[in-house]
Amino acid sequence: MMNVPVELLMPLLVLLPFAGAVAAVFLPAGPRGMCGICTSVLTAICVFVAAVRTFVEGSHRHHLGGWDPPLGIALQLDGPGAVFLAMTAAIGVPVSFYARAYFRMPEAGGAGNRYFWPLWLILWGGLNGMYLSADLFNLYVLIEVVTLAAVSLAVLSGKAAAMMAGLRYLLAAIAGSMAYLMGVALIYGWAGALDFGILAERLEPTAAVNTGFALMLTGLVLKTALFPLHFWLPAAHASAQPPVSAILSALVVKGTFFIILRLWVDVFDLSVTYAAGQLMGVLGAAAILWGSYQALHQPGLKKVIAHSTVGQIGYLFLLFPLISVVTEDGRASGWAEHAWTGGIYQALAHGFAKASMFLAAGIYIIATGHDRVRSMGDLVGRLPMTTFALALSGVSLIGLPPSGGFVAKWMLLKAAIASGQWWWAPVLVGGSMLTAGYVFMILRQAFAPSEQTGELRRVPKSLEVTALLLGIGSIVIGLRAEEVLLLLDVGAPFGEAVDVEEGGGE
Repeated sequence: MMNVPVELLMPLLVLLPFAGAVAAVFLPAGPRGMCGICTSVLTAICVFVAAVRTFVEGSHRHHLGGWDPPLGIALQLDGPGAVFLAMTAAIGVPVSFYARAYFRMPEAGGAGNRYFWPLWLILWGGLNGMYLSADLFNLYVLIEVVTLAAVSLAVLSGKAAAMMAGLRYLLAAIAGSMAYLMGVALIYGWAGALDFGILAERLEPTAAVNTGFALMLTGLVLKTALFPLHFWLPAAHASAQPPVSAILSALVVKGTFFIILRLWVDVFDLSVTYAAGQLMGVLGAAAILWGSYQALHQPGLKKVIAHSTVGQIGYLFLLFPLISVVTEDGRASGWAEHAWTGGIYQALAHGFAKASMFLAAGIYIIATGHDRVRSMGDLVGRLPMTTFALALSGVSLIGLPPSGGFVAKWMLLKAAIASGQWWWAPVLVGGSMLTAGYVFMILRQAFAPSEQTGELRRVPKSLEVTALLLGIGSIVIGLRAEEVLLLLDVGAPFGEAVDVEEGGGE
């Protein structure tokens, strides 16, 4: 496998999940889950090989069918893309094992086992394509694939609340897609090309280009659920089934964020201004404060976690004002390296922590029949492994050492101070304190004595192990930051890698 050409691996990362999805449609219930597991593991192996090859050999670019742009479609694999591919695989495999055990339970319903695997594998293939694509219209197609699969997964339970939330999600996604497509049309009309490399050479900060970029950015921000366009996310994530909630929160919103990041630094860097970066930062700061505040006042565990996602997404957008400041010679300032790495590391840490939290919430619901936070008394005695998973994930969300969340927030804080943009530092610290508020609210109830004496429903041990492994992952990525940072530097736009001891290992 290590000898397979990267040019073959890149399309395989998209086609393999799609092939597994097609096979899952025609298989009976028993083999369907095994097909999903095998496809997940094989995809993860291919991702691992591609990441190692990128780490050793550097960035790769492949033209499908041998046709060069603008006629052909280009795929590119660099360090940031490999990191997001690896994140999707590292979270996707445990979630797949969790889903196989979950959908075999009566509580899940028969429709879940039938439709989950085709939809999940299609979504995974679409995400991989988004991380590899270097063409604006090809990205639009892949965004639509991911969106339709995600909305379908969100309504998989068939309950009224899920259907209503899914409809709101669909309408928001359609609006975002139309805005993005109108922006692509403007850019193509002006430049006559869609390939990232060609656009980077041709684009100038004209009114048409800036308008097209603004439309695309608006559509992607809506799909990423950045405040104040987050209205669809809490209900959609909270009402979905546990493995679906984990996928939506940990992975789906990261795909459109990655596209925003790629367009911001690789394609439209001439259109990016100081004011645009500050606006993104203000929206991110508002998301941190509003989402965290709302999480503190939710009665249900899944709603707490869903509103937490709104807040944690805000941290991702704090990197934009920090990378949008350039020196007098037009080059990025030194602190941009820390901001770039901190923002992407926040995506990684949040992905592991939020997947673990939603899977743990699913275990709690199975065991008790509800998700009321105030009724979580003695959860640590009754479900110790699940409580530990919640605690580890909470440590990373707060940003306590040695978690991945600490590495992310520390680098963002260093970049804010080094750049002189001190006003982001109180947001980072205040957001962590609010996060600690709702995390400790959950844990306080979990450790509190309980008057309930009823027996808990039996929960398969594999579900608890999976949630705990993802929680451990949110800590381990902070302990082993060096390898991730070195991979992230391959093809990164801001020079050499951030030194681990200086940027995240202190």
